[in-house]
Amino acid sequence: MLTVYLCLVDQHDLRLVALAAAVCAVSAFAAVNLLHHVLRYQDALRSVWLGVASLATGAGIWATHFTAMLAFNPGVHVGYNAVLTVASLAVAVGMTGLGFLTAICLAYPLARALGGAIVGLGVALMHYMGMDAFEVSARIQWNHALVFASLALGVLLGAAALEIGLRRLTRSAVACGSVLLAGSICGLHFTAMAAATVIPGPAAAIPANAIQPHWLAVLVSLAALAILLLALAALALDVRDRRRVERESDRMRGLANAAFEGLLVCDEDAIVAVNASLIALIGAEEADLIGGSLASILPDASMRPSPLDEPNRAVETKLRSASGAEILVEAIRRSIVFAGRPHSAIAVRDLRDRKRAQRVIEFLAHNDALTGLANRATFNNTLEDAIAAYRREGRLAVLRFDIDRFKEINDLFGYAAADELLRTVARCASDAIEPGCLIARVGGDEFAVIIPELTLPSHAGRIAQRLFDALRVEREKSSGGALAIMSVSAGVAIFPGDGDDATSLMANAETALNRAKLEGRSTYRFFEAAMSDEARERRLIEHDLRNALARDELSLVFQPQARASDQQIVGFEALLRWTNAERGATPPGIFIPIAEESGLIAQIDEWVVREACREAAAWANPLGIAVNVSAVQLHNERFPEFVHQVLFQTGLAARRLELEITETALVRDLNRALTMLRQLKALGVRIAMDDFGTGYSSLSNLRAFPFDKIKIDASFVRNVDENGQAAAIVRAVLGLGSGLGLPVIAEGVEREGELAFLRAEGCQEVQGYYIGRPQAIESFAKLVGRARGEAEAKMASLA
Repeated sequence: MLTVYLCLVDQHDLRLVALAAAVCAVSAFAAVNLLHHVLRYQDALRSVWLGVASLATGAGIWATHFTAMLAFNPGVHVGYNAVLTVASLAVAVGMTGLGFLTAICLAYPLARALGGAIVGLGVALMHYMGMDAFEVSARIQWNHALVFASLALGVLLGAAALEIGLRRLTRSAVACGSVLLAGSICGLHFTAMAAATVIPGPAAAIPANAIQPHWLAVLVSLAALAILLLALAALALDVRDRRRVERESDRMRGLANAAFEGLLVCDEDAIVAVNASLIALIGAEEADLIGGSLASILPDASMRPSPLDEPNRAVETKLRSASGAEILVEAIRRSIVFAGRPHSAIAVRDLRDRKRAQRVIEFLAHNDALTGLANRATFNNTLEDAIAAYRREGRLAVLRFDIDRFKEINDLFGYAAADELLRTVARCASDAIEPGCLIARVGGDEFAVIIPELTLPSHAGRIAQRLFDALRVEREKSSGGALAIMSVSAGVAIFPGDGDDATSLMANAETALNRAKLEGRSTYRFFEAAMSDEARERRLIEHDLRNALARDELSLVFQPQARASDQQIVGFEALLRWTNAERGATPPGIFIPIAEESGLIAQIDEWVVREACREAAAWANPLGIAVNVSAVQLHNERFPEFVHQVLFQTGLAARRLELEITETALVRDLNRALTMLRQLKALGVRIAMDDFGTGYSSLSNLRAFPFDKIKIDASFVRNVDENGQAAAIVRAVLGLGSGLGLPVIAEGVEREGELAFLRAEGCQEVQGYYIGRPQAIESFAKLVGRARGEAEAKMASLA
């Protein structure tokens, strides 16, 4: 390095050295810009521009060399061989053209580096040919190590210059490539000059036809002028192309930013443009992406072969965001012409929402959306597979359960509360089952469990009991509402004894479930063969009951209510009866529960209220009429309006109508029940608490609700004169009513002794067989003084 430095400082005119460096820099800059211009063409114009670039660069290399030679002062007379001087120019142009052709036209990864190496080798050939043209009256001695170093320097820097300078069309890439190419030319020249030592002594005379330095200066000046003109042309082309690229980029950016998909344009592995959607997806700034490597955001692009190599084929891959997180995307590569050059456009679509939707779809195909349990299809398929597996040997059980009075709860508390109830039951059931069991929601409020490898039937019973216990804990933790009254009933059928296929097994489990409901709910029953006939009969009753109103099969009977002191009749309670043409009279204890479970009770309730009011309105004696109201009607927002409409149409005084409700209806939604009762009281209707002392009796209910009467349940009145416990309860209720100013009526009075006890304890009213059995109103015609003509005429005119 010191030798090169001393050669440069001691033996060169530094002014001409600076000129040579300037010529070299202009040539290198023109070369890289012209090559980028060449890359924009694919037709014959590419060859034309390739020739221009080769001529300009070769001449620049030659001018740099001989300008530097003019700066060299060996201390003796010099001249230049004309043939070799011209030949060196031809070598410079030719080798440069070969290198450029290799870098641009060969389609393999090291083509640019190889082309740059050829250019560097051409610089070396031109230099040493120029040195051979150097005529001097002295002897030249060569340092072979520096000669080799000059060759290596020229080839390596030349390879790096084209590899970097042509990789992408950016200012930094062009500048870096130009500097490296200028360094290759100048570095080779001055290293090679340092390798030559001019030793004065006897030597051949300089030929007369040798080019004198002043003429060489003219030739170099012409070459430099040509280079300058070509450089200016290259600069003008570069400015024009950059403006064109910017306009094209603006147009493409406007279109690209309108796309919902992420878009990027690459020059091989370098990113040259991105749209707003991709920037938002990655979470980076545009400046951070432009000029970066494609593999930095699409790691799979660095693979060989890469899944992105095949054009026009969508592939799933991962996109690396600015935070380092990987995003699953779909990418597709297409070849485009961008800024006059071939580029790759890659569309990137975010797959996260699609994958989430697919997972949801797959989940919903096998699971229930509300509870997350398996759905009916999954349950049926699993059950059929289990039956096939256990057909030769082994047993399994199907436990089927549903929520007691679910439709009523749904009507009372609304869909949101019902959904929460379903989720709670599902969670408790999931905790109650054992590993290996499958639980599914197979209907609205219906659930089923497959219990494989059943050893004893009691195994299924233990699972059902664990479910009941879990629900009891949830009830105790609840603060009211639907959860406070939730319970389930369950039925069990065992394969193969209770059915040898999925359909019969599920049907028999449902039959056992219905038996559990009939026997008090919140319990479980195993299937028995006799249950099938009962279930069939129950379905027939429900079917006939649906047609009972249309067939005019429903009727009312009336049971008198009397003062306890003198047994004077003060009113009647309307009781529902059903007589079917084929099955005859069906007891209310049978068809009322079926009406409640099937949802018919609301329609039947309205019929009872309307008929009872119509009948009472026709009585000359203004006795009271009491009607039982189900919990469904009590929480029906339209019920007060319905009662008002019936009173208006029938002409019945509101004070004569008494609506009897049970406390069970109150606890389901205290606020709603309170609002409803106040609306009914505002109409002038009387409200009685029925069956007091059973179910959910609470003193707070008597304080919170505007009751007009308390009815003691018949179970406490029976043998009250002989049963000390019953007597204590009745006395307590009578005392409570007296303290609150509420009259008390005792129902179920069947003996003189019971009546005497109640009279002695201050009970105001009584009802029961001792006072009168429920009968058609015609049996009490004289008592009520039926004046039907006027009332019926009024009803007909309103209808």
